[in-house]
Amino acid sequence: MTAKLEAIRGSIPPIITPFRGDQIDYDAYGKLIERQVAEGSHGVLVNGTTSEPATLTVEERNRMVDIAIAAVGGRVPVVVAAGSQSHAETIALTEHATKAGADALLTVTPYYTRPPQRGLVEYYCDLGKRSPLPLMIYHIPGRTAVSVTLDTLKAIKDRTPHLVGIKHAVNDLAFVADMIHELGKDWKVFAGLEELSYPIMAIGGCGTMNAVGNLAPKRVSELCEAVWKNDLAEACRLHYSLLELNQAVFFDTNPIAIKYMMKRMGIIPQNDHRLPMAPATPELEKRLDGVLQRAGLV
Repeated sequence: MTAKLEAIRGSIPPIITPFRGDQIDYDAYGKLIERQVAEGSHGVLVNGTTSEPATLTVEERNRMVDIAIAAVGGRVPVVVAAGSQSHAETIALTEHATKAGADALLTVTPYYTRPPQRGLVEYYCDLGKRSPLPLMIYHIPGRTAVSVTLDTLKAIKDRTPHLVGIKHAVNDLAFVADMIHELGKDWKVFAGLEELSYPIMAIGGCGTMNAVGNLAPKRVSELCEAVWKNDLAEACRLHYSLLELNQAVFFDTNPIAIKYMMKRMGIIPQNDHRLPMAPATPELEKRLDGVLQRAGLV
């Protein structure tokens, strides 16, 4: 596990799901994975929020795991987002990712349910018994309606030694500092909000799982590498070069903006979504065109 843990850091973008109409374009997905490796990303995240996983079946999510692992071919870590609002579905996703050869698991706090903290402890401890892979918690209360406390993290870690970190998608740098202070410098904190990628890494975070990595993977990976080199001036420059792109992610529900910009850049052949998601409006398209032009991406 030590070798895997050391490799799990840096820019690990959550890859979008390309559709053709209502069907997943698996060929296009494989090409997106290959692009990430070629552009210098330090890993890939399969079935993250940017992948629209709540619109996918368990079978579709598992097939995307298989395609990603095959496309990567061991060159960079593959982190699999294996969570659902259903404990049974999460078990199925976890078991498949483990057998398929994933390098780590990222499991979202169960959404809609709003469980108590003691329920979260038992939930993650149960999942920890089902796979030996490094396990990280996906903390995104804006979508799940439940937060994780520091005491809860400690309780899970005491019983699940291979709980190694968290994707923190909350505008709360103080909690990042508290986690690293209490759980140690080896505790992995990935930035889950694009604008906080540099600030979180500057105070001890290990990387970012940044949707903008779908658009500018090299620039995001270079930001991480600048922090590792302690070249904070360069990291800060890259932070501001990415700032408007990072903000554009939230001009509408993610990944609406990302998928339009990827189509506009010629990265994906179609800008299709599954209901209840929908493509960008003409007004948003015009606004995003300006963002891409100012970022030098079109």
